[in-house]
Amino acid sequence: MIRGAVVEDIPEILRLIRELAEYERSLDSVKATEEQVRESLFGDDPAVFAHVAEHEGRVVGFAVWFLTYSTWNGTHGIYLEDLYVEPGVRGFGYGKALLSELARIADERRYGRVEWSVLTWNEPAIAFYEAMGARPQDEWTVYRLTGDAIAAAAGDQRSRTEHTGQGASA
Repeated sequence: MIRGAVVEDIPEILRLIRELAEYERSLDSVKATEEQVRESLFGDDPAVFAHVAEHEGRVVGFAVWFLTYSTWNGTHGIYLEDLYVEPGVRGFGYGKALLSELARIADERRYGRVEWSVLTWNEPAIAFYEAMGARPQDEWTVYRLTGDAIAAAAGDQRSRTEHTGQGASA
């Protein structure tokens, strides 16, 4: 069964986030707390959404996603942040059902795309996604600002704002 996540799912979602991080060899990078997940998914103005997969009444998988926007298409899209299904129930169709639910939402709302990133070494995930009809976007490279780089970039912007009294455009 696939359904929208509810507040009561938060401990299970966080457990699955940690399992995914462990699989991706970065468990020590998980800083999220139940309170943060609750606020992100169910706060006053959530910008992140989640669906869960249940097996025999227990949450065994999840998809966390948010809206993107394509200026070229003039439409929203879905960015799949995480998709994970417990190893013991893989092959039962939960991953496909979760991804199909996001595709259904995108189709129903006339969104232009559903996209995500996958680690280059995660061959089982790559095979799964390609079997669903997804294709890699080799012409793009993902860039990311984190930690000190965010602060440095923000500091540069603050300096411009302080000197001119207004924000600078990129």
